[in-house]
Amino acid sequence: MGGRGHFDSRADAARRLAAALAGYAGRHALVLAIPRGAVEIGAVIAERLGGELDVVLVRKLRAPSNPELAVGAVDETGWTYVAEHAAEVGATPEYLERETREQTELLRRRRALYTPGRPPIDPAGRIVIVVDDGIATGASMIAALHAAREKLPARLICAVPVAAAESLRLVKRYADEVVSIETPLGFHAVGQFYRDFPQVGDAEVIRLLAAR
Repeated sequence: MGGRGHFDSRADAARRLAAALAGYAGRHALVLAIPRGAVEIGAVIAERLGGELDVVLVRKLRAPSNPELAVGAVDETGWTYVAEHAAEVGATPEYLERETREQTELLRRRRALYTPGRPPIDPAGRIVIVVDDGIATGASMIAALHAAREKLPARLICAVPVAAAESLRLVKRYADEVVSIETPLGFHAVGQFYRDFPQVGDAEVIRLLAAR
């Protein structure tokens, strides 16, 4: 549904991203996808690299007057990243505390839904590739990379098909390597760079994880 359509679909983006990550093939990489949109991308990359697939759960912290705008993000432990522009759009400390509690509870429910009966795959000592379908503000990816880094991977890679250039610069501080196929000008939303960019439901996430 994007206007410019740099990628036909998430599957197309995943194949191109897997090719860019080919140097990690056969090295037992752990691919951590940020649900929900990136799980299809992560599944393709894990298959092509001969790695494992799991999810890293984070939620963006929404701006008070614009839920589509991220003012930060939170991971499953409750660690938060707060963007520099948060206060400018009315995200007070009290608001951020409430929003963090709400999103952390949602993460707890999603973990129970997505990976029932098993703990997350341990990234310790492994090559870990954190993937999303794109980076707009960078908040979700920063929280995801922080969560993965806490588990002591041997190498931590951020991999996305498309990213806003300024946000990518922020993200680079949190990863050992960043792989992005495109960093176009005029970045407003991730979906504008896909011809087909449907919403991904919980059922699809569960199916993809079960298939691995």
